[in-house]
Amino acid sequence: MSEVALKVAMACEGCVGAVRRVAEKLPGVQAVDIDLAAQKVLVKGANLDPAAVKEGVAKSGKATELWQ
Repeated sequence: MSEVALKVAMACEGCVGAVRRVAEKLPGVQAVDIDLAAQKVLVKGANLDPAAVKEGVAKSGKATELWQ
């Protein structure tokens, strides 16, 4: 299983829900863990492409970047 960590600008639980809905629909995704306080989204799944996951999560309308 691979993991992709992202920094996503989220302000509330509504933002968390929007990001979760988008991330769970991406191909190969098996789990999505979100830490609102840290602005961190951890996407877990099989053979995930970090660039594709970042692009997919960005479709939620939130500023998204790979976690450094």
